[in-house]
Amino acid sequence: MQTTKKVWDCDVDICISSGLAGALRSDYQIGQVLAAKMVYSADWEKTVFADKSLLRTAVAIGAREVGSFYSADHVVLSAIEKQELAKRSDAVEMESGEVLYEAAAFGARVIAIRGISDSAEEDLPLDFNRVTTATGQVSLPRVLGEVAKHLNAVPSLIRFGQQSRMAAEKLAEFLERYVQALAGERKRLAGEAVS
Repeated sequence: MQTTKKVWDCDVDICISSGLAGALRSDYQIGQVLAAKMVYSADWEKTVFADKSLLRTAVAIGAREVGSFYSADHVVLSAIEKQELAKRSDAVEMESGEVLYEAAAFGARVIAIRGISDSAEEDLPLDFNRVTTATGQVSLPRVLGEVAKHLNAVPSLIRFGQQSRMAAEKLAEFLERYVQALAGERKRLAGEAVS
C-alpha cells in the first residue's frame, strides 16, 4: 500500500496503460494498435472499463477499438492457449488490469492501449516465463541459457524480436499523437470554461 500511495497520492487525471500484447484473434495484425473498452483478469475477477472519451480519441487518431484485453499472470506462449482466451478477449497482456484498477480507484480516467507483437496463430519462440525475474524483468543470462538449450528457436526468436520492435515503434508513434490530441482537448476545454 505504501508504494501505491507514493505513485497515486496526487492528482492523477488520466492513466494510460500501454505496451505490447499478443493477438487472440486472427484479424489483428502485427504492429496494429488496439484500444480496449475494458480489461479483464480471471485471477482477480475484476473488470476495468475504459473512459469513453479517452477511447473515442484513441479511435479518432487510428487505434482499433476492441472489446477487451485479458490481463494474464504469465506469458501466454502457445496458439492453443490463445485460442482458449479468444473466447473472452481480443488480446492478451500482463499489466493493464492491476495498473488501471489502482488508477481508477484513485479517481483517474483510464484506458489500455497495446501494440500487437505476436499473432493469434503463432507460438512464442521461447518460454518467456522461465527468463523473467521475480520483478517481471527479462534476464539476459536466462535468455541465453534458454537459447543454448533450444538453438533451433533462434530464427523464430529473431523474427519475434523484429515484430516486437516494429510493434513498439508503431505504438510509440501512436502514443505521441494521442498525448498531443489529449493535451489539445484539455486546452480547448479550459478555454471554454474561461469564456
